Amino acid sequence: METIDLSAYARIVFFTGAGMSAESGVPTYRGKGGIWSAYDFEEYACQKAFERDPEKVLRFHEIRRRAVLDCYPHAGHGVMADIPEASIVTQNIDGMHQRAGSAEVIELHGSLWRLRCDRCWMVKEDYGRDYETLRCGCGSWLRPDITWFGDTLDGAVMRKASKSIAACDLFISIGTSGTVWPAAGFPSLARDSGAYCIEINPEPSGSTGYHRVVREEAGKVLPILFHCKMKR
Repeated sequence: METIDLSAYARIVFFTGAGMSAESGVPTYRGKGGIWSAYDFEEYACQKAFERDPEKVLRFHEIRRRAVLDCYPHAGHGVMADIPEASIVTQNIDGMHQRAGSAEVIELHGSLWRLRCDRCWMVKEDYGRDYETLRCGCGSWLRPDITWFGDTLDGAVMRKASKSIAACDLFISIGTSGTVWPAAGFPSLARDSGAYCIEINPEPSGSTGYHRVVREEAGKVLPILFHCKMKR
């Protein structure tokens, strides 16, 4: 397999989706075996559900946190973390990139490891299998800082992601279906801005126009593509 010469690129962006985390054993949300085949998102992952029964929603997200903590970053995560000049834009909320050591991670859909108060706008990090507290100091229920069904994506986060992608010269999409907008437009944004674009995905996606497509899992491919950076 032809490797990538990092010296040829100054601004690298990895764009990751559910497939990246699925390789670590993190359950996906859609598709066969996905979370929403066992749970109804209208009961656990939307604002109305939270308003109806906040404690029920929070306890569900504790289950999700425990499931993620029982999984570990794979070799692909490690390779990405070993390229400090690269930025990561992810649709995943599991924090797996950070656990692998990546510092520059733009989380489009929020994080399982943050809570926020929609009354006083406080945001707090919260790690562990259980939440430290379910309520803010002001008395309100804390809400998982996640983009749920029906929510609008954070405009500032989207602008930051778009700016990073428009400025990159190497864009690598990993494990994303390429069908969920507005993130589905990122490959075109990168290509139109002059970046060399690679897709790594064992399954065909809805995206087109890549310069190179690799039908393998990231944990297998990335250590080969970036062999000179592999330390783990």
